[in-house]
Amino acid sequence: MSEIAQRYRKVADGFTQRVRAVPKDGWDAPAPCEGWVARDVVRHMVEWMPGFFLGNADVAVPEIPSVDTDPAGAWEVLSTAIQGVLDDADTASREFEMRVGRYSVERAVDRFGTDDILIHTWDLARATGLDETLDTDEVRVVLGRLQEVDEELLRGSGQFGPRVDVPEDADDQTKLIAYTGRRP
Repeated sequence: MSEIAQRYRKVADGFTQRVRAVPKDGWDAPAPCEGWVARDVVRHMVEWMPGFFLGNADVAVPEIPSVDTDPAGAWEVLSTAIQGVLDDADTASREFEMRVGRYSVERAVDRFGTDDILIHTWDLARATGLDETLDTDEVRVVLGRLQEVDEELLRGSGQFGPRVDVPEDADDQTKLIAYTGRRP
């Protein structure tokens, strides 16, 4: 199993743990992303990831349960499918064109999917009162990657709000959450 497949498994498992722990009445709790509830955090991933990572790899997208009725099931079917793609070296190495260049499936999952899952793990935990602690090594990786991107381009994508100011001596997780426009 590649490092990227292992990294995905670790980060996705953290999200899965939070998904499984959401109480039934927690799915409609407001999330840190404006206009979203907890269920929408899962919906976001279930709506964009299948076509992007599986479709671009010419892998059939499995039947994913409705996020409205089974958010946990929807996430688990999707995550299992993505892990399967990453665990198959031939499929993981397939390349496709993106606006930002040519990527292998595994590089695209690593750079865009796994990083997104880490940030949304915090969103889901914050929305539902679960443990917000993220893996410190992964936080450092994602924070470093985001800080490498031209900030105007990053903010102009609409995916991140304005950076929230935090003290210079804040821990890396606080810095990451604030950098993405969320209030730690």
